[in-house]
Amino acid sequence: MTLRTASCRCGRLRAECAGEPVRISVCHCLNCKQRSGSAFAVQARWPLDRVKITGESTTWVAASESGGAPTDFHFCPTCGSTVWYRGGGMPDLIAVAVGNFADPAFPAPTVSVWEERQCDWLSITGTVEHHD
Repeated sequence: MTLRTASCRCGRLRAECAGEPVRISVCHCLNCKQRSGSAFAVQARWPLDRVKITGESTTWVAASESGGAPTDFHFCPTCGSTVWYRGGGMPDLIAVAVGNFADPAFPAPTVSVWEERQCDWLSITGTVEHHD
């Protein structure tokens, strides 16, 4: 079984993920853009029982842009990196920011959401479901 480990920049907060993710997505919503500090965010999701979290995190709860259920964001209190989050429309899954795996061979996303918020200069290509 594949085992992947994501960590914050300082390495104190880690998420060890077993098996393949059930979803890898690109999100263009304003919340994800602000969370990632980029034009979009990429996250992979696993069932709760396949993720082991180690290290201390600070939690920030935020409402989704769609007005749905809130999401609990967990970030490192030392370096500030958001490593994982849970809630929103997928409360039975843990989402881990793909950049925290520091793995250029990480599998490509298969879903792109909130594309009405996508930057005009950006194009998500490949075998990807597109959603507004």
